Amino acid sequence: MDAPFPTDALALHHSLLTMDTHIDIPWPTGPDPFEDGKRHVDLPKMRRGGITAAFFAAYVPQAARTPAGEAAAFARAEAMLLAIRAMGRSEAGIVARLATSADEIEAAKRDDVLAVVPAVENGYAIGNDLGRLARFAELGARYMTMTHNGHNALADSANPRTDLGDREAEHSGISALGRAAVAEMNRLGMLVDVAHVSRDSMLQLAECSRTPVVATHSCIRALCDHPRNLDDRQLDMLRDVGGVVQITAVSAFLRPNAKPDTVTVADFADHIDYAVRRIGIAHVGISSDFDGGGWFNGWKDASESPNITAELVRRGYDRAALTLLWGGNFLRCLRAAEARAE
Repeated sequence: MDAPFPTDALALHHSLLTMDTHIDIPWPTGPDPFEDGKRHVDLPKMRRGGITAAFFAAYVPQAARTPAGEAAAFARAEAMLLAIRAMGRSEAGIVARLATSADEIEAAKRDDVLAVVPAVENGYAIGNDLGRLARFAELGARYMTMTHNGHNALADSANPRTDLGDREAEHSGISALGRAAVAEMNRLGMLVDVAHVSRDSMLQLAECSRTPVVATHSCIRALCDHPRNLDDRQLDMLRDVGGVVQITAVSAFLRPNAKPDTVTVADFADHIDYAVRRIGIAHVGISSDFDGGGWFNGWKDASESPNITAELVRRGYDRAALTLLWGGNFLRCLRAAEARAE
């Protein structure tokens, strides 16, 4: 492909095990993932962009917290996880493999195939039934994002939904049910994702989880004052519990009120630089939130992923650092969750 970056950076990028830890899928209908189409991420674009593994999220929007609404949310998440699992097949000359462990992700890189990793976004999908978590784990979900926009039964969100009757805070962080959900996720080997939760929720989740918590798609509040971003205290907490912040490609999280076509790869790398300086290279990673609102000029879709590596190389990051940023740190957290699973 025509590349606006040095050939050596391109070769380096394709040699790395690279993971994008948060991608949405179209639902209920959309282009086939094996079709090189209008999606920001499909399997051909992953292949061209040198992305080894993609975490595809079964996203459930927040709605009224009624038994009927929660049952519908669970059914949607279950169906989406089944659709994500079905992406693990061979078609049109591309081999994609379902991967539900750190070892399986690494094996995909060794075998030069694509890894499809399921996840769930929004704990609303379990309602008040912790037993639903076991079904998600059975379907291969490796993490659950505890909230989305709007409070749920588990925790307060960084973005309350006044249209759903949300106060600024409902649980003053996480609820008793939320604590029980964390314990069950720890038992099942699922990571606790603190993207989207309120500041108090994030700090409490980090304290009560027996395994490192992760922010699968967030940015840095010191550089962009957005409620979805992490402040220095939250970053320090992630470091202290061995977690990781996956800097994401949402333009409004990278620069205040910015539109995607005005945001650049350099803006994205600035957030990585800040986090690395604050909490160390071992606690920072990369994600896109593609097809869920993420993209900017220079990283419009998965095929342009080498641009991120090229910019980081220009800033002095070596192969060891890039290996950690592009997935090594997140794999460490996955292994920690696997090790604590019963």
